Amino acid sequence: MNTAVLRELAEAVAREAGRQLRDAFAGPGVNVTAKSSPTDLVSEADHAAERLIRARLEAARPEDGFLGEEGGDSVGSSGLRWVVDPLDGTINFLFGIPQWAVSIACQDEHGSLAGVIYDPMRDELWSAERDGAALLDGRTVRASERDELATALVATGFGYDAALRRVQAAVAAELLPQVRDIRRLGSAALDLAWTAAGRYDAFYERGLNLWDRAAGELLCTRAGLVVRELDPAPPAAGGLVVAPPGLIDVLESRVIGPGVG
Repeated sequence: MNTAVLRELAEAVAREAGRQLRDAFAGPGVNVTAKSSPTDLVSEADHAAERLIRARLEAARPEDGFLGEEGGDSVGSSGLRWVVDPLDGTINFLFGIPQWAVSIACQDEHGSLAGVIYDPMRDELWSAERDGAALLDGRTVRASERDELATALVATGFGYDAALRRVQAAVAAELLPQVRDIRRLGSAALDLAWTAAGRYDAFYERGLNLWDRAAGELLCTRAGLVVRELDPAPPAAGGLVVAPPGLIDVLESRVIGPGVG
């Protein structure tokens, strides 16, 4: 499988969808509905971006499967499946905060072959192939090599369910005094891309869906970071912790969650 072809297709489609979203950004807040809870919103911009992405991918590779956040799901016959978050950071988008992205990954039975995250507001395109480097606009990025928790800048995110947020708040409250600082900017895809590039030292979050992480997890792995699964900590689902080799064990022990381990 030529992963470069998959990456280049994802890059072109992500840029096109990003331009469409940028044109809609900060426009009228029409056709906004709730998904899993009153705080989990989706807009027509999400749906329109997913329709565009799916149409372009199906035209180029009609035998591939497709899984999209906004409801698109097909198996395909090629053994490959595109995993798409058309607008990661919808709340930011709807509130006029320029921290959101398009995330596209192509997966086989072993995980992501190629992944792309496009930030339309900064015109930054992050990409990686399974056997290649993590790239920002075609240039190799360097992840953090930090090994001291006390000086680490850690990114995270919070879910939409109130019970889940209580668990996440407790973990963050325990972690905050032990690190340089914590950032929560509202797009897991960009959090993972920024961690791959060393803008953050590490990242953790529970409750991520496959489309939230498929491209970003590949970027972090190819940048030399360690990616580990977090077991569920009810009512919190499982998640990810991502950090340099010298930091992963201690960070994982701090965010593993109450009653787990």
